[in-house]
Amino acid sequence: MFLDLFTAMLWSLSPFGEAKVGIPYALLHGVDIYLVLLGCFLANVLVFPIMNFFFDVVNRYFLKWYYYKKAAIYVGRRAKAGAGKNVQKYGFWGLMIFVAMPIPGTGVYAGSIAGYLFGVERKKAFLANSIGILISCLIVWGSTLAAMKGLKN
Repeated sequence: MFLDLFTAMLWSLSPFGEAKVGIPYALLHGVDIYLVLLGCFLANVLVFPIMNFFFDVVNRYFLKWYYYKKAAIYVGRRAKAGAGKNVQKYGFWGLMIFVAMPIPGTGVYAGSIAGYLFGVERKKAFLANSIGILISCLIVWGSTLAAMKGLKN
């Protein structure tokens, strides 16, 4: 059980699925339903400070390199295109709703990048990302539990 929860938390930290993959993984492996929600939520929230450290320290150093800069501009444009209208128009609420949608391309990674690019104050961006993550986790958690219950009947 511990290994399955740990794996789910690693999925929740990764940009390849976040809690949208971690929660179903853990639930399907029999981890306690409340422990899954809490563990995957906290792991997903941890991404925001990691990303901000990346923006402040690592990104500034690597932007000197052509290929990194080219890739960073590409990722920035994608995040800006996905969240741009909502974040520019609605600020905190737009960022929160963008992160809350449990679909590919949204989440804390894109939300952190969008908040950084649009100059949203860090505390507000963290709160918007955290609330959005919670909503997204609750949607994925509830729908996975409902699907599992439906499969048993």
